[in-house]
Amino acid sequence: MELAYYSDYAVRLVNSEEPARGKDSLTSVDAVRDLFGGNSSAARRATDADVTRFRSVRARLRAVFEAADADDETLAVDLLNSLLLEFPVSPQISGHDFRDDDGRPLWHMHLADHPSNATAGYAAIAAMGLAFHLTEYGVDRLGLCEAAPCRNAYLDTSTNRSRRYCSDRCATRANVAAYRARKRLEADRSDRTGRTADSAQRSTASGER
Repeated sequence: MELAYYSDYAVRLVNSEEPARGKDSLTSVDAVRDLFGGNSSAARRATDADVTRFRSVRARLRAVFEAADADDETLAVDLLNSLLLEFPVSPQISGHDFRDDDGRPLWHMHLADHPSNATAGYAAIAAMGLAFHLTEYGVDRLGLCEAAPCRNAYLDTSTNRSRRYCSDRCATRANVAAYRARKRLEADRSDRTGRTADSAQRSTASGER
């Protein structure tokens, strides 16, 4: 498993809530387990008590993205470091599940957590994955969707650091909104220009009389 994969844990957890829309999908132990994706053994450790704990970690991870979005690098790093200290992991070389054509293990780095509960395990992986992404690509690669009121988190992996939206859907919605706003502005300007021209014509006609 590539270390970059672990950063998706943070994004999945943060985006389980949409504060501006009043939506929160993290309401049951099943929702907690779904966040683990294919990591079924870790998901089975989840209990009802993890729902509240996951929400707490989610708020702290969102704060990292918010600090990065506000260009406060130091705060983003400090917040992430506090998570790393609280939820440590042990890097290990692993070859499980991956084999080359000759049947030999494809060695790769794996993050082994030693959790007291499902939340601790998930938080450790999410924080470490986000830390790898931040140090490899920069704090400005942690973003919040600009398509209001979305504000979902995303990781910018574009070559020119140009990503602004969490999904193609939000990008399309924002572009349509911007297009309609431009059209309204053009219509307003045209209307004002027309009224000014009519007023000028009336003034000229009055002066000729």
